[in-house]
Amino acid sequence: MRQKYDKFQQDKPMKILPYCMLAFLAMGCTPKKVQNTQPDELLMLVGTYTDSGSEGIYTFRFNQITGQSAPLASFKLPNPSYLIPSENGKRVYAVSEMNDSTASLSALALDKTTGQLSLLNTLPTLGADPCYVATNGQEVVTANYSGGTMSIFPLEKDGRISPVDTLFEGTTGGNDPNRQNKPHIHCTLFSPDGKYIYATDFSSDRILRFVLHPNDIVPHPSMEAVQLPIGSGPRHLTFSPNGNYAYLINELSGKVVAFAYSDGTLKQIQTITADTSAARGSADIHVSPDGKYLYASNRLKNDGIAIFAIDQQNGTLAKAGYQQTGIHPRNFQITPNGKFLLAACRDSHVIQVFERDLTTGLLRDTRQNIKIDKPTCIQFVR
Repeated sequence: MRQKYDKFQQDKPMKILPYCMLAFLAMGCTPKKVQNTQPDELLMLVGTYTDSGSEGIYTFRFNQITGQSAPLASFKLPNPSYLIPSENGKRVYAVSEMNDSTASLSALALDKTTGQLSLLNTLPTLGADPCYVATNGQEVVTANYSGGTMSIFPLEKDGRISPVDTLFEGTTGGNDPNRQNKPHIHCTLFSPDGKYIYATDFSSDRILRFVLHPNDIVPHPSMEAVQLPIGSGPRHLTFSPNGNYAYLINELSGKVVAFAYSDGTLKQIQTITADTSAARGSADIHVSPDGKYLYASNRLKNDGIAIFAIDQQNGTLAKAGYQQTGIHPRNFQITPNGKFLLAACRDSHVIQVFERDLTTGLLRDTRQNIKIDKPTCIQFVR
């Protein structure tokens, strides 16, 4: 039997389109302890925009001890701006960020030895400009930015995706007449305990929560949501490795909000500025594998990555530094061993490889750049 999700929000229930069926399957997902030793060689996946010569998805071999990389293969797919591998690394789910009915999600098989990708199937997201994707091994969820929706795809046993069976709409309410004038969902992800899905409702300045209800036939609406200051523009949310804290980067305000997390409850504990230039272009956010540092990227002015130290007792943040990057660092990732941070600088057409100081959290440019047209997403497979 599949499980149901409820949306927690502050005012009216989100519209659920009539052809959609509210059905989900629970899957436990507990935080994993950081290992002391990691394999040196990683498979790296890179998504891109394809309007300036890129073919689509590229794979590399990346050495997380030396920071050196070697190209492996490529796969043609229109605008795979965000992608996520399955937990076992045998499947990859990639959006095609298109601003029309061709917007889609593709399931691909991955050969981890050669880096070759092969298409399993492609289905429409039913929402324009999908820009984020996550999976718990039973479903795949996409955030459709221009469509203002979150799409849910059930997964088949062979890793293929089934057609969208649930579509949730975001709302408006922010004060930016140009960027918050219609609904935008920007990020969707599963909570560390596997009990919830969170979505950033960009235009209403809220974080939405969807709850699993085992064996329920009808969802139970709730009046909860995380309301943020008007004009925040919540973009990406991430959890600490131990699952006790969550951190949100707001694109418009340029602020990071820290939360204590417990069984679906996000309790705000701090707000701190990441974008001191007020560029209104903050983008990505990640915690180091050891849980000691938080990184947040900024675009449009003073492009770079803000660095914060995390208090190990209460999860609060303190400014530790700022690293300049190439133009438009839309996405970045940290290697599993924590030694390197790789920044996808879209408009510089390069992935920059920074070495992390494990003691101070600061970054050093290794000059081992990976040249690629409009990189937008980096993921590692072990």
